[in-house]
Amino acid sequence: MSQPHWTDRPEGGGRFAIWLIRSIALYGGRGIARLLLYPITLYFYWRRGPEREASRAFLTRVLGRPARTLDVMRHIHRFAGVILDRVFLLASDDCRRFQVNVHGLDLLLQAYGQGRGILMLGSHVGSFEILRVLARERPEVKVRVVLDKSQTPAVTDLLQALNPAIAATVIDASVGGTHIVLALKEAVEEGALVTLLADRARPHEPTRTALVLGEPAPLPVAPYLIASVLKTPVLLCFGLYRGGNRYDLYFESFSDCIEIPRTERNQRLDAWLARYAERLEHYARLDPYNWFNFYDFWHSDRVDVPAAANGEPRRA
Repeated sequence: MSQPHWTDRPEGGGRFAIWLIRSIALYGGRGIARLLLYPITLYFYWRRGPEREASRAFLTRVLGRPARTLDVMRHIHRFAGVILDRVFLLASDDCRRFQVNVHGLDLLLQAYGQGRGILMLGSHVGSFEILRVLARERPEVKVRVVLDKSQTPAVTDLLQALNPAIAATVIDASVGGTHIVLALKEAVEEGALVTLLADRARPHEPTRTALVLGEPAPLPVAPYLIASVLKTPVLLCFGLYRGGNRYDLYFESFSDCIEIPRTERNQRLDAWLARYAERLEHYARLDPYNWFNFYDFWHSDRVDVPAAANGEPRRA
């Protein structure tokens, strides 16, 4: 049976729920707000069937045993905790309430010191927002985030309400095409660190498959094509939530400059995708409960889309 694309699922919670959590968090504090994570976990466990089953399927795959109900609830609770912490990370540049162990900061600063800008590839594994800790460690680093505002209106509203200055630096992926490439080019020419999530394709976005946890998964090719145009260093970033107030923030070098000649386009894309997929799997195994792709990740290109006969990327 054809599975829905991840964009077909409504944004979790909606505007009222996010406003309520934000208000309780800001006026009641993190400790009180975290108590609400338990009823929120129960609510989403019972009300969001597709996400619940996607969690169960992923955990069964990665743990190597049938996932139990408590495993799935722990997974949802971990996700809700990261969403809650986003409120505090966006409301203030002061990240001292969190204990963040940063790994590979020297690699990031070395690349940033070249003055060519950086393209940072992230994922829906852990918290990408914990990257804000850079404001504490290295306030001189300019960060520009690529976000599809049309897909996450409630989160976009939250960002605007909590920190309009950061919201103004967002590059809107929903405009697509030439506009976003020009916006990215302008940002890296200013020496900025541009962040892009590379594990999900939007509808009709070209994809190719790579092995993730032993099975082919469709991954977007746009991040690598964009990198080949920008000629800028590419790094990976994964921010794993470890419970309590603890995070591990990892930076890894990916390429000093991605080149994709037209004559070797598909071979080069497959090689970069395989490398990214291997690192994605590494961090997913390191802490499975940080995997926040609550949909059928391996079959999201759906069976009703015919394979391209000429080997060109498929459309998600």
